[in-house]
Amino acid sequence: MRNSARKHLHNRSIKSRLHTLEKGYLALVGSDKKDEAAKALQQITSAFDKAAKVGAVHRATADRKKSRLALRLARAK
Repeated sequence: MRNSARKHLHNRSIKSRLHTLEKGYLALVGSDKKDEAAKALQQITSAFDKAAKVGAVHRATADRKKSRLALRLARAK
């Protein structure tokens, strides 16, 4: 398997996990489960940082998403 194909699959799996975490977090925020949403925010923040570290997503994109997700939780409280 070519390097580019292997990296593409790896990046895709990371992005898929990010989307899944984000979806679950937004569901928690929408259902007013603040404590669980706060824990989920920590997980998704860590996941975005790790994804940015390995280059699956750009650092600025990760920072922007983390900021917007944190704002959602702050508005819900």
